[in-house]
Amino acid sequence: MISRLYRFHGYNALRFVYKQGRTVRIEGAPFTLRYVANPRRQQYRLAVVVSKKQSKSAVVRNRIRRRLYEAGRELLTDRAGALDLVLSVTDERVATMDKKDINKTILRFLQIIKPGEGR
Repeated sequence: MISRLYRFHGYNALRFVYKQGRTVRIEGAPFTLRYVANPRRQQYRLAVVVSKKQSKSAVVRNRIRRRLYEAGRELLTDRAGALDLVLSVTDERVATMDKKDINKTILRFLQIIKPGEGR
């Protein structure tokens, strides 16, 4: 789990990302990234959204969420800057994917977005 410092607090913060942010999709990736620059913060914030549509089982949804939070914690420390990031899962296979593949996909997302491009 990521530190409280790097998490969203409340729905209004997420609403800001959904309203103002940009979406990045990579063909074949099991999740999408929505991001926006946040000049009020010094560090990134990360949220992972897994709907019941992806898996009816709460156990599987929580496993997916934990795996993506862990990958984000490892990879985003120095790379994300002051961005608000929301990973939306579009495929249940994240629960069984290899950790290296998840990390590669997140790094590809980070290469596509540029800090300061958020708005």
